Amino acid sequence: MDHLMTRQLDLILKEGGADYDWQFDLELNPKFLDTKGKTWLKEIFEDLGGTGTFPLLDKLKFDFKIGRILIVWDDELHFNRYRLATFRSDLYTEWTFPFSEGHKRLCRTYEKECLKAGMQQRIWSGPPVAKVIFGEPSEPGDFSGNGSTGWKLLAYNDAQYDLQTRLHGYKLIRLSPFETIMTGGSLKRLDQLLVNPKDEQRTMLFNWLMRKVG
Repeated sequence: MDHLMTRQLDLILKEGGADYDWQFDLELNPKFLDTKGKTWLKEIFEDLGGTGTFPLLDKLKFDFKIGRILIVWDDELHFNRYRLATFRSDLYTEWTFPFSEGHKRLCRTYEKECLKAGMQQRIWSGPPVAKVIFGEPSEPGDFSGNGSTGWKLLAYNDAQYDLQTRLHGYKLIRLSPFETIMTGGSLKRLDQLLVNPKDEQRTMLFNWLMRKVG
């Protein structure tokens, strides 16, 4: 999770005097996952083509923690048809997530960006557990068969993050490269702004982020 974008955000938060934790790990209490939560995860897992017992994360990693708010950077790999499928779950209709509508739109729009970043075998196929639960992946870039088991696992884990942060009493903010911010009279993408922001842009980005968590 530590890359150029989050390092820049870390510097911006530090310069702005924010009270925050950098690279926060949340240990999960299995008792918090109730029957309804398990039902949602099982449905999401099976909707993605998973078989057998659905795996559960025991720890979540976040880029930043500000009070009871957790912030994670979603790179290009998080925006594709599988992540879009997770949003069909009742989890996202019964509970409100501030990012869900925007992320659905980005999943429909930016799968090509995901393909550029996610065609390597280790990403497309994912770790060994992905093949165990989702079966043999198709050839990279081929969605006609089983598709990408690595992408499916990432989408399923994203849904776990969404559910578990809520169950543990936190609000989750998901940032993406494709988010746009008005600056200097035009809309600019967040990833472009974070590459080498000028001083006034750093101040603007700090204020923008503080409004998000406010």
